[in-house]
Amino acid sequence: MYDFEYVRPKTLADAVAAVADDGAQPIGGGQTLIPTLKSRLASPTRLVSLSAIPELRGVSTSADGAIRIGGATVHAEVARDTAASFPALASLAAKIGDPAVRNMGTIGGSLANNDPSACYPAAALASNATIRTNRREISADDFFCGFFETALDSDEIITEVLFPVPDVAAYQKFEQPASRFALVGVFVARFGDSTRVAVTGASENGVYRWREAEAALGESFSDASLASLDVDAGSMINDLHGPPRYRAHLVKVLSGRAVAAAGS
Repeated sequence: MYDFEYVRPKTLADAVAAVADDGAQPIGGGQTLIPTLKSRLASPTRLVSLSAIPELRGVSTSADGAIRIGGATVHAEVARDTAASFPALASLAAKIGDPAVRNMGTIGGSLANNDPSACYPAAALASNATIRTNRREISADDFFCGFFETALDSDEIITEVLFPVPDVAAYQKFEQPASRFALVGVFVARFGDSTRVAVTGASENGVYRWREAEAALGESFSDASLASLDVDAGSMINDLHGPPRYRAHLVKVLSGRAVAAAGS
């Protein structure tokens, strides 16, 4: 580690002012950022904690029925407070890491870091979520830009995430046993006659939509509809946990399981 300033503002306005300075970076629960600092992959001169800002916490329902989740809401709260309204999202949150991670890590921090093996990006992309910041709204389709990359500016803070509630949805994850990150994870969400399929943990380009599966499921929402599809292994991650062909195989298997779970 190295020397840096740590500030813990009590209001969003103060946090926005604190991150405006060069070298400043917001921090939620620190579950991704702190290991990054230890590895010297990032070197901010100021960390601006969002953990003491009440307006960034909590789960509620908007007038149009969408679920609103404050950017600093921890995973355990998401799991508890969306169980009745969005069970697939609650189940995803309940399986992130271990109890310590779930009580420290935040949904805004997870989305802002866009770890290629994180779970929330798949939920946001499949659900067509909207990410609100202190200055604009960004659709999930436009938010995720690649490996650890998002559309956020350096001084931008995620204030809340709006999740439209699908008719049916499910998330299936093949865990990396040590970290409990997704070796591959697939979130399937169906809205009327339209289905969105988001894959995390598999691609070198980060979370992505499997469009071929979406088209097939639009014709018939059944795991059998995926049987004839092939998953291109060309851009899949290759590491000690699994080669590209293995991850490509998992994408198809887990997509089928997610469809079956959503339809049951």
